[in-house]
Amino acid sequence: MNSSTQPGDVVRRLVRVGERQGLDVASLLRRTGIPAEATRCEDVTLTQVAELTQELWILTGDELFGLGPPVPLGTFRLVMRSVIHVPDLEAALRRLAEAGQALPGMPRLRVSADGERAGIELDVGELDDPDHLAAELLAALVHRVASWLTGRRVGLRELRLPWPAPPYAADYETVFGRHPVFGADRLALSFDRDLLTAPVIRDEEDLADFLGDQPHVWLATRDYGSSTADRVRGILEHGLRGHWPAPGELSARLNVSTQHLRRLLRAEHTSIGQIKEDLLRDAAIASLRRGDESVEELARRLGFSEASAFRRAFRRWTGHPPSAYRAPDESFT
Repeated sequence: MNSSTQPGDVVRRLVRVGERQGLDVASLLRRTGIPAEATRCEDVTLTQVAELTQELWILTGDELFGLGPPVPLGTFRLVMRSVIHVPDLEAALRRLAEAGQALPGMPRLRVSADGERAGIELDVGELDDPDHLAAELLAALVHRVASWLTGRRVGLRELRLPWPAPPYAADYETVFGRHPVFGADRLALSFDRDLLTAPVIRDEEDLADFLGDQPHVWLATRDYGSSTADRVRGILEHGLRGHWPAPGELSARLNVSTQHLRRLLRAEHTSIGQIKEDLLRDAAIASLRRGDESVEELARRLGFSEASAFRRAFRRWTGHPPSAYRAPDESFT
């Protein structure tokens, strides 16, 4: 699985959430351009799964999809505003723990340190979550937030999950960088204790971008700081909204020279141009699946001067014309 696609298990579990909440799942899938038979990861892009997740958030009015005590929309934003004005990761995690005690519906979080390890425990006992989707969301968010706040990779020493190994168990290592211990007595993550003193480097502007990237943060298959390509992709994603950062802007954001940035990306077998094309491809596929704009409109939105140039680029990206991704009854050309 690469970073631009998502496994079918994620889609199936999101669909089951919609069914449990009595939502029109067929309509949800149509709006997000996801085929009803989405079982192959190559059929579903990260953008499509993100849109499905956002739809479920809106329709349930709950940041945990109604799978436990109510967590109203905006709770995560409120919590995040409290953790960026602290000196280091330990203080930020303790703020998260305080939020779990103060805000209704928020699962309790406990921070500990013992010897060379630090730990985070999440109390997911009140969740009505047979597919463990909300519990995984919480674990991934805590892990991602820790890495994002410090701009460093928070490599896990251990990940303990209080449920049996599911059929998609191999995907956990892709997301968390660590194969879990299943059947544990609690949900817990541990990492090197030294990371607790890592300074928080984010500000309000960074937070606005981070919140704007939800739910990509949860769905991303690698954590912040795990690769230069992931960090570049996170910055370039904002280009889909109108302004593509130049190489100099990218390197300045990452605090390296442009030449060094290119060398780092070469070592990861990619480039700024390749990452940008991957983003354009995913955005194009998602739009074509939804069928809510013509090829001409899509081409203009993605920055192509002519639809013919977009069609040539799309065939280069996918090996197929845009029409291959349209629904059978789609009238746009």
